[in-house]
Amino acid sequence: MNLNQLLRYDLSLLICLHVLLEESNVTRAAQRLHLSQSAVSKNLAKLREQFDDPLFNRTSRGLYPTPKALSLKPGLKSLLGHIEGLTVSDEFNPATSDRRFHFSLVESAYPLLLPRFLGEILDAAPSITLDTQAWSGQTFDAMARGEVDFGITGKDLNPADAMLTMMPPKGIIYEELYQDEQRVIVRKDHPVLKEAKWDLDTYLKQRHVQVRCDGSDRWLLDYKLAERGIERDIAMYVPDFNSAASLCTHTDLVFTAPAHFAAAVAKQLNLHVLSLPTPLPPMAYTLFWHQSQQSDPGHSWLRQLIISRCRHMTEIAAADENR
Repeated sequence: MNLNQLLRYDLSLLICLHVLLEESNVTRAAQRLHLSQSAVSKNLAKLREQFDDPLFNRTSRGLYPTPKALSLKPGLKSLLGHIEGLTVSDEFNPATSDRRFHFSLVESAYPLLLPRFLGEILDAAPSITLDTQAWSGQTFDAMARGEVDFGITGKDLNPADAMLTMMPPKGIIYEELYQDEQRVIVRKDHPVLKEAKWDLDTYLKQRHVQVRCDGSDRWLLDYKLAERGIERDIAMYVPDFNSAASLCTHTDLVFTAPAHFAAAVAKQLNLHVLSLPTPLPPMAYTLFWHQSQQSDPGHSWLRQLIISRCRHMTEIAAADENR
């Protein structure tokens, strides 16, 4: 360990750089750091000299990090996380915390799951920030690097099915939040609604719009159909659920999606929801996190709140079905 090299770096400057990378704005960074804008600008000047790089370029939308700054971001977050772990107590006070939690979410989780716990989180912890981004094929790697605290996406429940679609890597812990099934969305005056019979043959005659999830063009339904030597006619691939549903309002494309998302978007866009005319094992919206976060008090508080509220949601749905 080169102590002389380490002594060159001021921890407060590294914290300032971390916040600037998160905010891309001197004013917001100054507010979070409880410093004046001029003090943050002076810190940035020192950082530029220390790293021999401009670190940020000014644009009309704020500060844009240079490649050097972006390369520092994961290591800096990890370093400050380790330092925080050495210095913080074993307690977490949500009422006074100004911590930022990073989420990676599948799109359908926003209308289905977030309303179940978001209000309570913000009431109990009025100064924390929840920073969300889309779930992607790189989410698990980002969790391992400490860049993402929580992930929520669909996971197939049968282990053999999960091997086909998504198996979390070593070091990732997960908890089931809410089970869901699949439905088919079409426009209100779709020709298929005039068909005498809605069955698998009719379903396969349609042209489909498919959401590309985790960078994959296929999901469990496609694998299950392939086992029987059949496949859907995919006319279009799109990156998100809302785009797929919107396309159904203007075309004869059909979209297969989780049941609760289908019900919500059908009401919003005046669409019609049909059953999926072939057996398919249920999936579950699942909460993921990295094992390195397991004992973190703040992470544990937020994790337990999310799990308990979604479990309550599942219990209510089960009770409604039994009535």
